[in-house]
Amino acid sequence: MKTYAQLMAEAKARIREVSPKQVLDMQARGEPVVLVDIREIKEVNTAKIPGSVHVPRSHLESRIEAQVPRDANVVLYCSSGNRSVLSADRLQDMGYSTVASMSGGIRGWADAGGEVE
Repeated sequence: MKTYAQLMAEAKARIREVSPKQVLDMQARGEPVVLVDIREIKEVNTAKIPGSVHVPRSHLESRIEAQVPRDANVVLYCSSGNRSVLSADRLQDMGYSTVASMSGGIRGWADAGGEVE
């Protein structure tokens, strides 16, 4: 049986992780990036990244395809960057080819100077 730490380590080895600064740089260069907020609605109601798509982790597999094309450049974020790691791994399993987890989550985004509404 695997521990949470083991699951996280394995997922991090399979996915791409980007920093909030890297995402801000992508946006500044005009690269198309779909930010997907995987937090629950109570969390989203406190603050979110403008223009992000909300698909809660609890419904990710059943709702993502209706909102985000498989060929999109997807960056997932949560509160601190843990749920998004496991979610990025799952989306890769579902055939999303360009997906990443944003380290630090929305907290890291705000700390890096990213806009929050």
